[in-house]
Amino acid sequence: MAVFSAPSFDGHEQLVFASDRNSGLRAIIAVHDTRLGAAVGGCRMYPYACEAEALDDVLRLSRGMTYKSALAGLPLGGGKSVIIGDPKNDKSPELWRAMAGFIDSLGGRYIAAEDSGTSVADLRAMSQYTQFVSGFAATEHGGDPSPSTARGVFVAIRRALAHRLGANNLQGVRIAVQGLGHVGYALAEMLLNAGAQVLASDINPDNLARAESELGVVPVSVDDILFSDVDVIAPCALGGALNAQSISRLRAGIVAGAANNQLREIEDGARLVDRGILYCPDFLINAGGIIDVHYQRAALERSTLNAHIESIGDRLGEVLERADRCHRPTGEIAEELAGEILRQSAKSAEEGLRSVA
Repeated sequence: MAVFSAPSFDGHEQLVFASDRNSGLRAIIAVHDTRLGAAVGGCRMYPYACEAEALDDVLRLSRGMTYKSALAGLPLGGGKSVIIGDPKNDKSPELWRAMAGFIDSLGGRYIAAEDSGTSVADLRAMSQYTQFVSGFAATEHGGDPSPSTARGVFVAIRRALAHRLGANNLQGVRIAVQGLGHVGYALAEMLLNAGAQVLASDINPDNLARAESELGVVPVSVDDILFSDVDVIAPCALGGALNAQSISRLRAGIVAGAANNQLREIEDGARLVDRGILYCPDFLINAGGIIDVHYQRAALERSTLNAHIESIGDRLGEVLERADRCHRPTGEIAEELAGEILRQSAKSAEEGLRSVA
């Protein structure tokens, strides 16, 4: 299995593989960039079909975390970890102890948080064996950063509608939410409370039934949700939903969701531009969760959290305006903006070292 020549390898600073016979743990930690601070990112558990698939996921996700933290104005680097396993059947106290030891062996270079397939309870279990986990503080949501992630996406949808349609509210706007996990469900609730009409789908029929009963979403099949006749598509499931085939069938004018790595390949950004679809870069707008995790770990005043999350809308506005001027994909613009922040940080650090010397 190639590493340095892997398509998703992007000058990562550190890549570590671990296995544990007693617990069955098979995991990878990727540290992409620590120029702004320790690499922070979720610990994902998923039954990958092969090791190469897990490697590609952790490389892409960790790179996205670097850009996410930079654009969110956080003193954090980008990292991610993945556990190869079924989150429904393979979790155990021994697994979390082994994973915690793996994380701890990096000495704080990587700090784990919740992600797809893991929960606040899992992070709390690991915290018995390492201090380098976060996202389980005694907050109003018990440490779960999902509502903050949803809040950031909600802010972004509001900003994108104002930019594209001149809309000053969500009353009557039609939005399709793909995926009703913790983030998708919270987002659907916020959208409905703001007056939007929400269509939704989920691979778990119980999640969809709950959202239909409790929230009043309009149920749509998983095969049809992306191609609904709506104003906004909000992908909130796993990544890769936007590709050459699906983009050609989209009917929405805006894509803004919480899923990571929504574009299957880099060319998909240009395909969206060609179709006149406004894409809100996922690593920019789903930063509410990592902002929340930072506030928990740094014990910052929670009263300022919402204002920080609201700033996602301002950063998105900057990206959308630049993209309009340059007629280029929004994802490219957002990555360039993050790169500017990272280079400026490195320059400041070098100047600081020279002044000390």
